[in-house]
Amino acid sequence: MLQIVQKTALLLWRGWFYILAAIPIITLFPILFLVASHKNGYPTLYWIARNIWTPFILFGMGFYVRTKFIKPLPEGKSYLLVANHSSYLDPFVMFRVSKNPFVFVGKKEYIKVPLFGSIYKRAAILVDRSSSKSRWGVYGRANKIIEQGRSVCIFPEVNYIDDTILLNFFKRGAFKLAIEHQIPIVPMTFLDCKRKFPWRPNFGFPGVLRVETFPEIQPVKTMDDIEKLQEETRDVILKGLKSDPRNRGQKAVDLEIIIAQNKKKK
Repeated sequence: MLQIVQKTALLLWRGWFYILAAIPIITLFPILFLVASHKNGYPTLYWIARNIWTPFILFGMGFYVRTKFIKPLPEGKSYLLVANHSSYLDPFVMFRVSKNPFVFVGKKEYIKVPLFGSIYKRAAILVDRSSSKSRWGVYGRANKIIEQGRSVCIFPEVNYIDDTILLNFFKRGAFKLAIEHQIPIVPMTFLDCKRKFPWRPNFGFPGVLRVETFPEIQPVKTMDDIEKLQEETRDVILKGLKSDPRNRGQKAVDLEIIIAQNKKKK
């Protein structure tokens, strides 16, 4: 009986996340649409996302972001922001980390979400992962963003929704972007999202979401060394996960493996 109550409470809490995410979009939609449609409206849209939408969701869910900065990112300089991707919370955590406007590279599929999609397609760099033409088009769109002095954020993991892996391998696209434009990479480790709000509703709880940022990594000069850049960035993020004194990420992985094994036995 207790397990049923706990599972029901967890599902209701998870469902509350989507309600919280939808309320500002619905109530502020006319303003958001007008701002997103204006050619110079992105800084304002980013401010709304960071200071209204994100706190509304995170505080409403019982979360608070705590960031450990190696050094604050200076304004007016472009970076490639890279982090592990283990939760629906990750974009909102990234908003709280960076005061300076950045643009997400995100899946094209999200434009199908009612209301949100019409804003999203005007605010993000869209990529259709099944189309090589679309993937190449990212570089042209990112170039315009970088020329405006803004940063770009990418979660580069392959098959990131596999909760039984602590940190999957990285795709090359993000690092091609860094090399082509010679912008430094800022690796970040999101320490708690995988344990407190994983992709699947198997467990979770509110609390502090810790973020650790690391010194920027300068891009290599040629594409010949792209694998070295990939590995260096991934190693930094993985080391951050493994050195967590609370070991949240690995605990989440262990729980998911146990749950998967129990399902197989049934």
